[in-house]
Amino acid sequence: MSKILNNIKGLKHKGLAILIDPDKVNEASLNDLIINAIRAKVDLFLVGGSLISSDNMDMVLSKLNDVKNIPNVLFPGNSLHVNSKSDGILLLSLLSGRNPDFLIGQHVLSAPALKRSNLEILPTAYLLVDGGKQTTASYISNTTPIPNDKADIAVATAMAGEMLGLKLTYLDAGSGAQTPVSLEMIEAVKANIETPLIVGGGINTIEKAKSAYQAGADIIVVGNATEKDPNFIMELGALKKELSTQKTI
Repeated sequence: MSKILNNIKGLKHKGLAILIDPDKVNEASLNDLIINAIRAKVDLFLVGGSLISSDNMDMVLSKLNDVKNIPNVLFPGNSLHVNSKSDGILLLSLLSGRNPDFLIGQHVLSAPALKRSNLEILPTAYLLVDGGKQTTASYISNTTPIPNDKADIAVATAMAGEMLGLKLTYLDAGSGAQTPVSLEMIEAVKANIETPLIVGGGINTIEKAKSAYQAGADIIVVGNATEKDPNFIMELGALKKELSTQKTI
């Protein structure tokens, strides 16, 4: 029941996750993305967004379920985004905010459906970090992100999540962030937790991806940049190969 989590913990290379927003793909673009992801040896598909207004979720998951050896995991904005057709779900606890609905409220609403499903549950400490502009995630959740220069706050928050038993830590500057999570924050959080560290938001160049990896990210998440340039996935795959001799987790 912990296959995905065990695979993440057992990675012997830097991990790469591609975030797919069902509102931003169609069948043709998704097919191209999948082909590139397979070639680039992507480790994980994340599916979801803060606000999903289309009916594409089932189509996306159906196509991703045909892909062997790359699990797809829900990245939900709320309890309505639970879908049993996926392989797993990041059960996000938004520790950076103080809105009880995203600390426990949405979890209570989704718990019965999750219990009945075969989804692998991945309890995740989710920390929104200021990426230079208000994101959909901060607006929808009605929370204030952690300032990008306040690494000490991120460290204490991440440690608290780990002590609460959450299995993954996710630092996210948000979709379309102007600036990614600072390297100082990544380094500081990585030095103080044992859980795998996921970093996303604003990683739109190879240089930013490499810097995030070298600062301590075990998995980076890329979404917007691959929508604008599908070939970026191939460049990230080459970077993964370059860093493949480093054990990250």
